[in-house]
Amino acid sequence: MSSTFFIPAVNIMGIDCLAQALDAMVGYGFRKALIVTDEGLAKAGIAERLAEQLAVRDIDAVVFDGAKPNPSIANVEQGLAMLTREGCDFVVSLGGGSPHDCAKGIALCATNGGHIRDYEGVDRSSKPQLPLVAINTTAGTASEMTRFCIITDEARHVKMAIVDRNVTPLLSVNDPALMVGMPKSLTAATGMDALTHAIEAYVSTAATPITDACAIKAIEMISVNLRQAVADGEDLQARENMAYAQFLAGMAFNNASLGYVHAMAHQLGGFYDLPHGVCNAVLLPHVQRFNAAVSGARLRDVAKALGVDVARMGEAAGSAAAIDAIEQLSRDIGIPEGLAVLGARQEDVALLAVNALKDACGLTNPRPASQAEIEGIFVAAF
Repeated sequence: MSSTFFIPAVNIMGIDCLAQALDAMVGYGFRKALIVTDEGLAKAGIAERLAEQLAVRDIDAVVFDGAKPNPSIANVEQGLAMLTREGCDFVVSLGGGSPHDCAKGIALCATNGGHIRDYEGVDRSSKPQLPLVAINTTAGTASEMTRFCIITDEARHVKMAIVDRNVTPLLSVNDPALMVGMPKSLTAATGMDALTHAIEAYVSTAATPITDACAIKAIEMISVNLRQAVADGEDLQARENMAYAQFLAGMAFNNASLGYVHAMAHQLGGFYDLPHGVCNAVLLPHVQRFNAAVSGARLRDVAKALGVDVARMGEAAGSAAAIDAIEQLSRDIGIPEGLAVLGARQEDVALLAVNALKDACGLTNPRPASQAEIEGIFVAAF
């Protein structure tokens, strides 16, 4: 069986690596950037400082700060209009998953035309997107280096999963110095997002030896570093280790894809506008409990990577230990313990399940589920 491995052409990582990345941009010959970011980073002056650093290197820039926490079709259209009006020849995304995904939508439509809704699904575009440089300020989504783009269709109340080789950024940047300002809650949520990426990729039906190696190393690093990164955001070593861990998890799921955790979490985000990482964290143990019937050996490996001594455990005990370790980590870093706390409603479960089964991320879940089974997982997570 053949496989293809997707990753940006260049990836610059490490403490204070931003200057090196900006110098690298000069070599591409770009003239004017659309900096896509969120309101918080814009108000903090981070986006403007980035524009100033580009100007020193003779690259003009304008800032679009309209990327919402769950970026919508309208956000993409607004950013695309600014890019066209300002004559930008490349895009720089600054932030976490939301600015990166919004920027991908803008860059994809800039070269392919049409509407971002046209590209929902797998490899629906015909041309590479406008060049995108993705500068990460969180450690979790790995959107700075993946071919995944998640955009909310507010009319349908769903998150569209766009999985397309043409949305892979040209250059990704992970500078932990940009991550020290993340609040504890965001550090926790993005860290659990990364853990979900690694675990779903490891149990995926599309897993390969390469993705397995990335996923297991990511799980090990998250287990050792996430609690410390949440407890002390100024700990640059923990921040750097989490940056590497989330990148490894991104390498894993960018190529092995995901599963029902993401397929279901996307519906919660699209329907209730809930934070993606928190939804993943809440759903992760429940989906893996469902998967354990066919993924016991792999979940036993996950337990070992999470620090559990599995030497005397069989598959059933090992998978149960993995689920226990996931739930303990969530508790330790303050993740809400159920969907009810987040404001989800059980009367919406049937519709959420219908939409989850349409999500492309569920195609590689190790155990196929019926509508009733997806509903049951949702209910258990309340």
